[in-house]
Amino acid sequence: MKAKFKGPVIQRRSQIDGSTTDQRLLDSRGPTDWVHTDPWRVLRIQSEFVEGFGTLAELGAAIAVFGSARTPEDDPAYAQGIEVGRKLVEAGFAVITGGGPGAMEAANRGASEAGGASVGLGVELPFEAGLNEWVDVGMVFRYFFVRKTMFVKYSQGFIVLPGGIGTLDEMFEAVTLAQTQKVTEFPVVLLGVDYWSGLMDWLKGTIMETGKIAQSDIDRMVVTDDVDEAIALMTAARGRHS
Repeated sequence: MKAKFKGPVIQRRSQIDGSTTDQRLLDSRGPTDWVHTDPWRVLRIQSEFVEGFGTLAELGAAIAVFGSARTPEDDPAYAQGIEVGRKLVEAGFAVITGGGPGAMEAANRGASEAGGASVGLGVELPFEAGLNEWVDVGMVFRYFFVRKTMFVKYSQGFIVLPGGIGTLDEMFEAVTLAQTQKVTEFPVVLLGVDYWSGLMDWLKGTIMETGKIAQSDIDRMVVTDDVDEAIALMTAARGRHS
């Protein structure tokens, strides 16, 4: 009886196919729809995790700095971002940003000019091209959730400069993970009292008063104009977890 072996699989009679696995692998004339199937996406997702873990595993103590991509260079928040990046490096931290322009560029610039590790974790977007010039170690991810995992896994604290929806998403995700005890407690500092006070008043006056959050949730976020205070909070947290 005729039989065909395909690795550990045996085929007989009508189940015998007419090609080998190598033939199908090397045949470039076949359909390409498989590139867009979910099983293939799983492999892409896996590869992004492997590359991210491999790149950042030896980074050391690091702080994530979030902020608007639309912050111009003449905005005080841009100068503050440079100061944050520089002082984090002076305190012994690597600096991780989203790798884009604006406030992220400022923090990367401060870190790079100070001779520290300036990291950018970008994401594929239709309206942004590449990483800013001050990123010394950078990756661009296809998937937002893989990128977010890298921020949370390799950052010991978060400093948040004025920003929009993306910045709010990153900030509240960090607070949510701490609130739900999915991650070890870490400091979240919002720089810019005037900018953030309206949000904090709403959280205290509307959300907390109706019982949707607790005072302990509010306390997870420190609002200040003092960069040195922000750095001190990051350093103190490193001491607690070392």
